[in-house]
Amino acid sequence: MGDHSTTSSDFHKILGVTKNASMRDIVKAYKKLVMRWHPDKNPSSKKKEAEAKIRSINQAYTALKEKKQEEKTMNGGCDSGDDDPTTPKSSYDYPRTNSQYSSMPSSLSKCASKRGSTPSTPPNNLPKSMSRRSTNPIMFSYSTVRRKPPPIEKKLECSLEELCNGCVKKIKITRDVVTQHGTIVQEEELLRIKIKPGWKKGTKITFEGIGDERPGHLPADITFLIDEKRHPLFKRDGDDLVLAVEIPLVKALTGCSLTIPLLGGEKMNLSLDDIVYPGYEKIVEDRGMPNPKQEGGRGNLRIKFRINFPTELSEEQRSDIYSLLQESC
Repeated sequence: MGDHSTTSSDFHKILGVTKNASMRDIVKAYKKLVMRWHPDKNPSSKKKEAEAKIRSINQAYTALKEKKQEEKTMNGGCDSGDDDPTTPKSSYDYPRTNSQYSSMPSSLSKCASKRGSTPSTPPNNLPKSMSRRSTNPIMFSYSTVRRKPPPIEKKLECSLEELCNGCVKKIKITRDVVTQHGTIVQEEELLRIKIKPGWKKGTKITFEGIGDERPGHLPADITFLIDEKRHPLFKRDGDDLVLAVEIPLVKALTGCSLTIPLLGGEKMNLSLDDIVYPGYEKIVEDRGMPNPKQEGGRGNLRIKFRINFPTELSEEQRSDIYSLLQESC
C-alpha cells in the first residue's frame, strides 16, 4: 500500500481532507491540487517546488485510493465505473507512461458491472483512459516534455534623460494564446517596465512566459534590450557625460565665462582661467549619469572644447600676434 513510513493522517493532510472524507471528496481535492501545482502553471523559479508537490500529491492520492478500495473489498461492495468518483475526467488526463514522478497502475477494475449478470471486459486495444470501468487514478506524468523556444528580443529605446532620472515605460503586446479547447486566439497585454536611473545600453529586462503559445511547447520569454537614443548635445561614456563646446581663439587664450547646458534643461555658469589648448578638458564632478551600483554615486560632466581659429588676419594683426607669441615661447 505504498510507503508505510508516511501515515494515513499525513496523506489526508497533504490533500487537505478530513480522515472520514469520501472518495469523491478525495478526488475533488486531488484534481484541485494538481491544477494548482501543475509545473506548466508555475514559473520556472518554482519548478522544483512544483515537482516535489506533485510527487507528494500523487503518493497521497494513490495511498488513500488503495485504502478505500481495501475497505470496499472488506465490505463486499463493488461499484460500477459510471458511479466511480475515482476516475478524474478533467483536463489533466495525461498520457499513461511510466516516469519517475508517477506510478501508473495498469490493471482494469475487477468489479463487474451492475447492469448485467455477466461481467464485461473492455477490448484490450482500447486505451485505458477510454474505459469508464477503470478505477485507476489518472496521475500527472512528466513523460511528455514541452520544449521552450528561445526568448524573443525587442529593443526598448530610451532617452538620456529617461536613463538619468528613471521612468516607467508602458508597452502593449499582442500574443497568441492556446485555449483549453486547443484553438489559438490573440490577446493583448500591457507590460510595465520600470527604468532605473543609471541603466545603460544593453541592459536586459525579461518577462517569463508571455510570448506566443504553441501546442506542445511552453510559451517563450520576451526580453527587452535597452537602447539609447542619440542626444543632440550630450554623449555618454560609461557614467560620464561628454559635452563639446565651441569657443573663439581669443577666449581660449585669455579666459572667459561660459553658460553650460546640463542634462534635463538646467544651465550652469563656468569660468575658464586656464589656457584652452587642443585636447583640453574641463571636469565638472557629479554632473554625469547615476551609478546604479553605488547609491548616490554619479559620473562627471566632461567638457571638451573646439577652438575656432580666425580665417583671415591683416599684416598688422599677424605681426602683433607674432610678437606676443614669440615672447611667450
